[in-house]
Amino acid sequence: MKARKRLPRLVFDFIDGATGQEVAMQNNCVELDAIQLQPRVLVDVENISPACKLLGDNYGLPFGVAPMGMCNLAWPGADAAISEQAAKRRLPHCVSTAASTTMEKSYQQANSQAWFQLYAGTDTEQSEEMISRAEAVGYEYLVLTVDTPRLSRRNRDVRNGFQVPFRIGPRQFVDFALHPRWALSTLLGGPPGPMNYRTSKLGKSFQRNDSRGGIDWTYLQELRRRWRGKLIVKGVSSTKDAIEVKALGVDAIYVSNHGGRQLDSAPAAISVLPAIRQAVGEDYPLIFDSGIRSGDDIVRALAMGADFVMLGRPILFALGAGGAAGLNSFFNHLEEDVKSVMAQIGVTNIHQINSAVLAEIQSGNLND
Repeated sequence: MKARKRLPRLVFDFIDGATGQEVAMQNNCVELDAIQLQPRVLVDVENISPACKLLGDNYGLPFGVAPMGMCNLAWPGADAAISEQAAKRRLPHCVSTAASTTMEKSYQQANSQAWFQLYAGTDTEQSEEMISRAEAVGYEYLVLTVDTPRLSRRNRDVRNGFQVPFRIGPRQFVDFALHPRWALSTLLGGPPGPMNYRTSKLGKSFQRNDSRGGIDWTYLQELRRRWRGKLIVKGVSSTKDAIEVKALGVDAIYVSNHGGRQLDSAPAAISVLPAIRQAVGEDYPLIFDSGIRSGDDIVRALAMGADFVMLGRPILFALGAGGAAGLNSFFNHLEEDVKSVMAQIGVTNIHQINSAVLAEIQSGNLND
């Protein structure tokens, strides 16, 4: 993998790693790979469109960029490159609370094709300031992440001495020195940091290990009343939780197990998606991430019940491998992959993708 060669080990492992023995991360991919799609023949697929609609808005593709903190670690200017692609391709860039570019600048660079992701902690004053800033900028979508009550132990980060802000000891110095192109580019661009916190008027620093365990159903109720735009809850993997979230008037649920970065014994996110779809009904919007690596995976997730898909690690790998040009190339390939899969299964638009495109022997529909 080109990104592995170009990035310091500390940075690559921060992107690639997960919690515990990384079983949940592996299972996300394994269970997606096991889903078979049914090829169809003699269908007119000359005109295929990957465009779709979500919550009343039109997007050029059925996928967007998941919220990820400190993206500029992957390559200087990563956030700007993502925002540029979001504007160019009409797809959402979900800007993290811990992004290495301010929410204001990212919204402008993405030409408003941006959502804001909120990490709400015990410091409600800080959370309220973030919400107010997002509101003032013009964000219409707020994504509340709820699956990180505590930051899980990520063994690769511990071994490599990964901390925010960076503390460079002898091991880290050697690691960076062995990757001079990344090191020099990062030095010239300035060390990345959580810029939404650094630009806060409250003067409070970002604490990566802060507890978020006090966030509960009451907080979600208050946030729903507080936020006048579209509210999405990210990190749901339980049908019981999904039903409750929907009942509170949330606009969409984001099914995810945080890419396997929180609970190693959690089920693969794709395995819970059909049950959540059944629990909330056919018309309720569901967004999905965790384990998505290809166009096949995007279509698989849509077939299993998602309305829209978000990507995380592959975005940063593309940036690490080739910077902005690498990301552009990745999106080109991914769009073509999606179109190719659609052609093979005999559909011409995204909204035709449902459980009917699953392999007949797998879905039990032998009489199609």
